[in-house]
Amino acid sequence: MTPTQIGLVGLAALFIFLALRMPVGLTMMGVGLAGFAALSGWGPALAILGREPFVIASNYELIVIPLFVLMGNFATVSGMSRDLYGAAYAWFGHWRGGLASATITACAGFAALSGSSVASAVTMGRVALPEMRRYQYDSRLATGCIAAGGTLGILIPPSTGFVLYAILTEESIGRLFLAGVMPGLLLTALFIVAIYIQTRLYPHLGPAGEPTSLRARLRVTGQASSMIGIVVLTIGGIYAGLFTPTEAAGIGAFLACCLALARGRLTRSGISSLMLESIRTTGFVFLILIGAHIFNPFMARTHIPSDLAELLVGLDLPRLAVLGIVLAAYMILGTFLEGFAMLVLTLPIVHPLILALDFDPIWFGIVMVIVLEMGLISPPVGVNVFVVKGIAEDVPMRRIFAGIWPFWLAMAVGLLLLILFPGIALFLPNTMIR
Repeated sequence: MTPTQIGLVGLAALFIFLALRMPVGLTMMGVGLAGFAALSGWGPALAILGREPFVIASNYELIVIPLFVLMGNFATVSGMSRDLYGAAYAWFGHWRGGLASATITACAGFAALSGSSVASAVTMGRVALPEMRRYQYDSRLATGCIAAGGTLGILIPPSTGFVLYAILTEESIGRLFLAGVMPGLLLTALFIVAIYIQTRLYPHLGPAGEPTSLRARLRVTGQASSMIGIVVLTIGGIYAGLFTPTEAAGIGAFLACCLALARGRLTRSGISSLMLESIRTTGFVFLILIGAHIFNPFMARTHIPSDLAELLVGLDLPRLAVLGIVLAAYMILGTFLEGFAMLVLTLPIVHPLILALDFDPIWFGIVMVIVLEMGLISPPVGVNVFVVKGIAEDVPMRRIFAGIWPFWLAMAVGLLLLILFPGIALFLPNTMIR
């Protein structure tokens, strides 16, 4: 067999294993190791296996992952999610559909601390869903806004998805974090617009809540100010060049820990479970990175990425047409592949093509993450939909999927705006003080 044929067999095996819900990191490691052995022998393959885990474990930049995971876990324990929801509810709750808008706003705020879409959906779902049920919100709108709002966790920095993209493409983590700020705010606004349109057309979906006095609004906003301060310090510090993303992660984790201690929310058993959860999440991400670093050399030896890039460039299609083909392929893959699996599987193939077409790789990282967000709520996999189903056990799955479509369309609008106006993503990183 030729290297290309071996590569195609390896890709087919990888897709089959991932479709069967095998662990992403172990699957990429096994297929990459077997494929490289088929091309170069078991000696070089085992040499890669012995080298790559050490390379990943000794990469200083990757300490940003456990630190930001810790920051998110401390934020959850300290009760910041309830503070955020309380502040958003005070300002938006009296609108028609205001509780859903408050949920989206709180999800955006919590995303700036957690960096995880699943954590955002679970945490805010437990806080917001009982309130929306109390005011008799339609279950489609209630569950749909939680599932969609949770996806902001991998777009609004700090984002584990951005860290993975930066490591796999050798781009700047700090520039990716800054590039995600304005698109994250744009998507938050589009979600709120989607809620407004739905409740304007069908008022029964989201009745208005009780109005809140200005004094009460200011009081609950003050309670959430600690979270706002941590976000401004970490992301603003990166933008101003005061510290690196790794230093920002350390500062954010320390401040979130201090806040949890000050509020008396940390117990000995709580610290143990928090640390264990952080280790699990970090291990999961590191295993994916190790698998990718074993699978990518196999792909490079098959010449599939370079051949595909040359083929698409040689078709002499407009750049945007090729980009449309790539994004359509991602949307299809998102219906049955988990987001991180798509990221590490496709980047070795797509990244050379993006560079050959002269697209900005930082901008494409934002576009790619939004497409991954769309996959998080797309049937039949829709990880966030299954997470919300675990919270709202009495709501049929079909109603949750029915509720996400307005938000999926809002994501599509946001994606189109980013393609038409790349400066939405590139303004902050291009003006960053170096």
